[in-house]
Amino acid sequence: MTEKFVHIEVSDYVALVTMDRKPVNALNREMRRQLVSVFDEISARSDVRCAVLTATGTVFCAGADLKDRPDENIAGDFLEHNRITRETGNAIRECAKPVIAAVNGTALGAGLGLAAACDILYASDNATFGMPEINVGLAGGASMLRTLFGRSTLRRMFYTGQRLTAHELLRRNVLEDVLKPEELLPVTMALAREIAAKAPLATIYAKRAANMVDVMPQRDAYRFEQEFTMLLAKTEDAREARMAFLEKREPKFKGC
Repeated sequence: MTEKFVHIEVSDYVALVTMDRKPVNALNREMRRQLVSVFDEISARSDVRCAVLTATGTVFCAGADLKDRPDENIAGDFLEHNRITRETGNAIRECAKPVIAAVNGTALGAGLGLAAACDILYASDNATFGMPEINVGLAGGASMLRTLFGRSTLRRMFYTGQRLTAHELLRRNVLEDVLKPEELLPVTMALAREIAAKAPLATIYAKRAANMVDVMPQRDAYRFEQEFTMLLAKTEDAREARMAFLEKREPKFKGC
């Protein structure tokens, strides 16, 4: 039976996704497949409206498992390895529901990439972040760093493998907050529940809009957002949200 490296718990419309591959949550192909599967599941589940990604122990993810490298003697193995590597981050980035990173320790290489794929980032005060591929003779991850850092910091981290602390990322406005380890999950889960309390369809379209503005010119992106607003305005949930606001009560959403 395949060992379970990724666990999911759902309550109050929030999915808590926990990576659990001891000792440092290094990513092998099976763990990547499980992450893709879990976030595809979250996209499809009507009882999930937001997710939190964290890990067991004191290391969020030490990156790719160097013992699980592709075999050059097997035709296509490198391509398959690269495909599942790409799709791990894409499954989080393209997840229909917002994903909050609760980075509970060191996040290196592909581990930093997982955090970068999330919508909102929090970290514990013992967390450090780096892209150390250069230290093992490799080069990869600049596209992940680009979503978080400016030009100079990206290149410094990429060329040297240097790590930054959680407080340094907070100073650069990369993180929402740096918390004590015991406060990390309570804070991120509370935010997830707040997001999950919004109209489900509106949240899904908000995630799509947020992803679009990353890659589209402002004029085109805003036009698409306006089309989303027109579609949402016709839903029962939008009417319920307006009525609840006027009647000063909590809305009861149906997801339609």
